[in-house]
Amino acid sequence: MTGFSNTRQVRIEWGDCDPAGIIYYPRYFEIFDASTAMLFERATGLTKFQQLKTLDFAGYPLVRTQARFLKPTRFGDDVTVESTITFGRASFEIEHKLSLDGTLCVECSEKRVWAVRDAQGALKSSPVPDEVLAKFR
Repeated sequence: MTGFSNTRQVRIEWGDCDPAGIIYYPRYFEIFDASTAMLFERATGLTKFQQLKTLDFAGYPLVRTQARFLKPTRFGDDVTVESTITFGRASFEIEHKLSLDGTLCVECSEKRVWAVRDAQGALKSSPVPDEVLAKFR
């Protein structure tokens, strides 16, 4: 299943930046992680905290990521992050595109897995539940 997306606005804050006022690149990954959570929140109507309490769910750990940095963003910039998800069986791919005034600045791909806890409490991947997939249709 493909195509569900979410768009959000993010302001680049002083604490996101290096002394030159340019965003410190690991902060992009924090923005993308929050954007993944917002994508699920939009689809399910539940915050990640609520998902952890109400679903058979222990998170969606990141197993692979890659980013391409095209143009820096700076303190005070209001950027747009568009996130699109494609589901597999127990994993899913998310593409994030961060832009400033319509110009693509960063693109990032993530692969994550739907995780549950086994009888001993260890994390393991599990098929994404049908009730969750239905929310993305």
